Amino acid sequence: MAIVLADLLEEDRVTLEVRAQSRDEALREIVGTMGGAGAVEETAKFLAEVRAREEVHTTFMGNGVAFPHSRTALVSTIVLGIGRSRAGVPFGEKGELAHLIFVVGVPQRMVKDYLVCVGALARLTKDDENRAALMSSATPNEFVTLLREASLLLE
Repeated sequence: MAIVLADLLEEDRVTLEVRAQSRDEALREIVGTMGGAGAVEETAKFLAEVRAREEVHTTFMGNGVAFPHSRTALVSTIVLGIGRSRAGVPFGEKGELAHLIFVVGVPQRMVKDYLVCVGALARLTKDDENRAALMSSATPNEFVTLLREASLLLE
């Protein structure tokens, strides 16, 4: 069975107030929520992989959104960690500010599922109203509910 975006959304992996002021600190903060049973096995190694990937080519997509990720053996299924920064975190080659950061861990065998899920996230966050709603959500539950409802409209 194919994985859809709604399957990846977990409140305990949403950080609504990222405190970090640099890309690497923000990634560390978000990846820190992704450990545990059935998730990322070794968060320090995973963080290193995500940072290395980001050094090769930025995952900043514009509109204040970034999708840092790693195809890795450190996860058995796709894992998503989300961070929101009202102030923004410098990302990309020009230091543009990312306000919504979606960190994804994906097993090699699930690349197609990964592309479907990230494609859905990209379409959702491209919309000004969706981004504004995510930026103004008050709780992780509200944030996840907004994403889940919007993703169902895409299917």
